[in-house]
Amino acid sequence: MSAQSFSADLATRIRAGDRATLARAITLIESKRADHRKSAHQLVQALLPETGKALRIGITGSPGVGKSTTIDALGSYLTGQGHKVAVLAVDPSSTRTGGSILGDKTRMAKLAADDNAFIRPSPSSGTLGGVAAKTRETMLLCEAAGFDVILVETVGIGQSETAVASMVDFFLVLMLPGAGDELQGIKKGVVELADMIAVNKADGDNIKRASQAAAEYRAALHILKAQSATWAPPVITYSALTGQGVPELWAQAQKYRAQMSATGEFAAKRREQQVTWMWAMLEDRMFAQLRADAKLKAKLPQLEKAVAAGTLSPMLAVEEIAEAMGL
Repeated sequence: MSAQSFSADLATRIRAGDRATLARAITLIESKRADHRKSAHQLVQALLPETGKALRIGITGSPGVGKSTTIDALGSYLTGQGHKVAVLAVDPSSTRTGGSILGDKTRMAKLAADDNAFIRPSPSSGTLGGVAAKTRETMLLCEAAGFDVILVETVGIGQSETAVASMVDFFLVLMLPGAGDELQGIKKGVVELADMIAVNKADGDNIKRASQAAAEYRAALHILKAQSATWAPPVITYSALTGQGVPELWAQAQKYRAQMSATGEFAAKRREQQVTWMWAMLEDRMFAQLRADAKLKAKLPQLEKAVAAGTLSPMLAVEEIAEAMGL
């Protein structure tokens, strides 16, 4: 079977919602083999007309905030409402540890057993840019397979938050209730990306502290410049454990889509993301070429050593690398 026929067959099965084929196609996309990459590109191109209809939601938060419990609760609520939910992860640490699909499914036990949900960890190797690019392509495959809500979780910290924000429609930042000074827990860069802040664990004795924390986050958001004149990021409290407030998370995401679509900002944001995606993939391809070149691989440690020792300027080192690449 030719690469084109193979891709066409996969596309047909994915459109039919075949979960085994979807998993197989994602593995194809994550492969570094040149022949697999060609088939993957043909597959994504063939499925493009069936993509773009899902609502893409990014979810981040510090360790212990309850991301997995929240996704399990929100995802289960959505499948109960008749939606099909795909959960993807962006984890830069997986480039070292390899990640664990068992871990993902254990953390989201209810959703993992749901026929209307699909959980997939991030690729097990590559740069953060590469991981993010593969996640974007995986997202498109899931949309073509009929999943109408895509939840993208940042498993890592730092740059992964920016990477996820650049590929989703709605970016949800999870926070914890009172642990001393709430504002110390705010990372300005992350909050600036937020389309909504949700304070988790608003149950039992924590309800009052969660409300106080929410008030402080609202005050902090007023200081920051809003990303859009159309949308002021709301701050709500909820409990992933009890489910209280979980429907509100979804209601706000839908409200965001409606308001931003009415002004044309929703579609404009997606167009910008497509171009950003293109450049990110080009950058990743160039780094792949750099790593694959035998002469360059032998030369790079020497250049790094010289730059570190101060005997070679970074600018000249870059010139040598670029010249070796024919740039």
